[in-house]
Amino acid sequence: MSTQTKLVIGGVVVGFLTLFVFPWWLSALIILGVIGAPLVGYLMLDPSQRRRVRAQGRKRLGS
Repeated sequence: MSTQTKLVIGGVVVGFLTLFVFPWWLSALIILGVIGAPLVGYLMLDPSQRRRVRAQGRKRLGS
């Protein structure tokens, strides 16, 4: 199992645990924040920086 798969499974488990510990609306805000923060960071990059990020991902796929 890849490292990324382990992180995704761990994130899902933590998301479900927050549903039981916190009220549903607070859990929803936490989950949206965890998903939204990297997305907003990526969207704030210049087009040339986004191109470099995509190239890094493709380079890692081949190794």
